[in-house]
Amino acid sequence: MAKQESGPWQLSFSGKAEKQKEKLPETIKSALNLLRRELEEEGPERRNWPYYGPVKARAKMLICVHCHLNKERTVYIAVWLVVDNIMRILEVRCVGTHENEDYRRIS
Repeated sequence: MAKQESGPWQLSFSGKAEKQKEKLPETIKSALNLLRRELEEEGPERRNWPYYGPVKARAKMLICVHCHLNKERTVYIAVWLVVDNIMRILEVRCVGTHENEDYRRIS
């Protein structure tokens, strides 16, 4: 992913991610809020987060990435999708435990 021009990104949560977000422990919600601010201000490339990396999306043209929100057990993750690189739109598709996520169903 190339570094984009300056300006904020629009970030939304899918319906599934919105429901998942409400069930998170407070410490993980705080980490997710920090990630949200970083995504909005600096874009989808977040190499400063643990285990940041691409997720294979079913549609090959989609850019789908994830990171861990904590380093302890149980590991919580966030997965986001670049909806529109030109319009600078991101969508968080899921947040939750690493063990329960099926990455093939994200895109």
